[in-house]
Amino acid sequence: MDVNKGLPAIDSHRDLHVWIIENLRMEPVPEKAYGNFFEEHCYIVLHVPQSLKATQGACSDLHYWAGKEAGAEAQDAAEAFVQQLQEALGGATVQHREAQGHESDCFRSYFRPGIIYRRGGLASALTHVETNLYNIQRLLHVQGRKHVSATEVELSWSSFNKGDIFLLDLGKVMIQWNGPETSIPEKARGLALTCSLRDRERGGRAQIGVVDDEVEATDLMRIMEAVLGCRVGNLPATRPDKSVNQLQKASVRLYHVCEKDDDLVIQELATCPLTQDLLREEDYYILDQGGFKIYVWQGRLSSLQEKKAAFSRALGFIQAKGYPTYTNVEVVNDGAESASFKQLFQSWSTKQRGNKSFGKLSKSIQVRPDVGKLQSRPELAAQLRMVDDASGKVEGHRATTRDVKALNCNAEELDLMYQGALVQEHVTMGNEPPHFLAIFQGQLVVFQGHTGHDGKEQPAPATRLFHVQGTDSCNTRTVEVPARASALNSHDIFLLVTASVCYLWFGKGCSGDQREMARTAVSAVSGENKETVLEGQEPPGFWEALGGRAPYPGNKRLPEDVSGFQPRLFECSSHMGHLVLTEMVFFSQEDLDKYDIMLLDTWQEIFLWLGEAASKWKKEAVDWGQEYLKTHPAGRSPATPIVVIKQGHEPPTFTGWFLAWDPYKWTNDQSYKEVVDGSLGAMPAICEITAELNDFQLSRGPSNGGADPLTLQTLKGSQDGSGNELQPGPKAGDASTNSHHSSPRPTIHGSLPRERLMHQAVEDLPEGVDPARKEFYLSDSDFQEIFGKSKEEFYSMAKWRQQQEKKQLGFF
Repeated sequence: MDVNKGLPAIDSHRDLHVWIIENLRMEPVPEKAYGNFFEEHCYIVLHVPQSLKATQGACSDLHYWAGKEAGAEAQDAAEAFVQQLQEALGGATVQHREAQGHESDCFRSYFRPGIIYRRGGLASALTHVETNLYNIQRLLHVQGRKHVSATEVELSWSSFNKGDIFLLDLGKVMIQWNGPETSIPEKARGLALTCSLRDRERGGRAQIGVVDDEVEATDLMRIMEAVLGCRVGNLPATRPDKSVNQLQKASVRLYHVCEKDDDLVIQELATCPLTQDLLREEDYYILDQGGFKIYVWQGRLSSLQEKKAAFSRALGFIQAKGYPTYTNVEVVNDGAESASFKQLFQSWSTKQRGNKSFGKLSKSIQVRPDVGKLQSRPELAAQLRMVDDASGKVEGHRATTRDVKALNCNAEELDLMYQGALVQEHVTMGNEPPHFLAIFQGQLVVFQGHTGHDGKEQPAPATRLFHVQGTDSCNTRTVEVPARASALNSHDIFLLVTASVCYLWFGKGCSGDQREMARTAVSAVSGENKETVLEGQEPPGFWEALGGRAPYPGNKRLPEDVSGFQPRLFECSSHMGHLVLTEMVFFSQEDLDKYDIMLLDTWQEIFLWLGEAASKWKKEAVDWGQEYLKTHPAGRSPATPIVVIKQGHEPPTFTGWFLAWDPYKWTNDQSYKEVVDGSLGAMPAICEITAELNDFQLSRGPSNGGADPLTLQTLKGSQDGSGNELQPGPKAGDASTNSHHSSPRPTIHGSLPRERLMHQAVEDLPEGVDPARKEFYLSDSDFQEIFGKSKEEFYSMAKWRQQQEKKQLGFF
């Protein structure tokens, strides 16, 4: 790389590189700090796929990220560095513009288990993240489903809401507070982020506490209230989810960009479904995906000046359209398009652009496979869409109409019989996958239904025409078509059945393999002697049976070219009744979680993977698969097969799309509750802090809900890595500390009347009363009368039960 341009060296053995723009220079970020972003800075992120599988049709991705407080000068510098890196790396690189809080799925996929947004900027003398730093006190707002992010927010109860997760980070202790409206998957992913922070920034030596229920987690809540003050009023409801649904993403418009008389002219060219031939290699285009994302496509013959202006033109387009300034921008080069860009088109051929990277793959698929190797080579099973050799017992070969109507019920019964281990595939006529056809060994016949006005099945007509397609047992099907001459095709074979004779008609363009399979296939329709007829030598009776001669097509039906499409994995969820998809770019088995419903799109099939804890949503999953096809911007066929599989029962046609698959990965998989109760159950540091908080009298927080200086001093000892004792200490910049420290809370001697304690707000309590232990100040007789037990009996009860009774009796 040219160091004269100020560009750093790139380690060719690493797939991810992150730099921060500081003093208008690119400074490398240490790997342990990946995922941490200061909001006053800009960053550059480069991803270079390392595996051979990833490089088949995949490109490098180059991102520049701008924090919400980053200055214009830093953003300009980041864009300039990206342009220089692009030139150094070559054309096979996709460029991205990212904005804080609105990053692309591609960008978020690099940082597992989440992204941390940090306040302020990074001083030159400091490292990006200091390991073993305990002198810290911050509150992180954790959001997101599959892609989690945490934003540093004000250290106050006013930052909280019922539907999100908040992490109170106190150095030695990290308390994860889960809102009452959060789901188990959200809690589990939040906990993964918390554990990651502990391991990376504290060397694994901090204690983690989880608040799922405030009543049961009294010790943890006492620490939180010591820092945040006593909460006043109810928490606000969940903030509206602004997830972009599949319906919004379905709208695409293609614009042609050119200069005319020194003016930039942007003209709408087409809308969905788009075709690849609209893109000319000498031109330059903008593709608008419903305002959700803007793509800039650069033809290989477009000028260097146009390529350098890609981002500025995209931003001008965004401004002209009135879209938000944070709208994501992706710049792709001719021949190096991203998977997300190509799937916006009805079809995409790598051969059309002279790309030969898929040539070997296509050729290998055309050779008849050794089906005995499918189980040991799942990648071959996935490409061939063959789970096994299709041998075994076939039931329902000649199903009645009533059997077909009961199909779903029968499938559910079979699934229960096999304890959920069955793979269910929803197959539509004409779109049968190879494995389905192989089960029938080329003898699958689809008859036309003949029903009368009363809905009852009618006798079959005397003359019937069947279209035979295929060259082997994995792709041959026979379908009944209208019995007329216009249904024929010169490159196929047809069976004409009449009352007196059956004609097996061979078109001029059919091959020897087609003729061989046809003779086997038609035996399922008619076992009688058949008269072979060659195109152009038909007897008069043949045309009479079809109602006379008529023109019919002579062109060969070409199979759909899917060479340009890569598989894509999405997490499925629903918002306001619409499907919401989150893509896992560069996916692996690690992206599959027991709480998930995942959609794997291989273009020819749709796989719906149901996690162990999500299997109950099977019906909704199938509906989501159908909605995905209906709303796809490329105008996908709704007849595309949908395969439903369950965790632990994945066929090789699914696992073969993953770079590596471990069938024992989930054998000892712990649930969220097991993780919390088990590995996080022993919390000595938290117990120490709680005990010392009980011994050290805390002054009440001010009425605004914040903690007073003495409260913050009390916790300072928990953040000091030098010792375990809780020592009051001055807070930097706080002049009032000493006065508070010299005036501790007075101790109350004797008892107080119940009227001054029951149902009293914090501010109305007598001076010196601990609001967390109001019942303690009752006389023994009053306590026995109100609680029905002695103080000794009461305090021997579980904490959660104490809190429950105090709530009921007005002492909470």
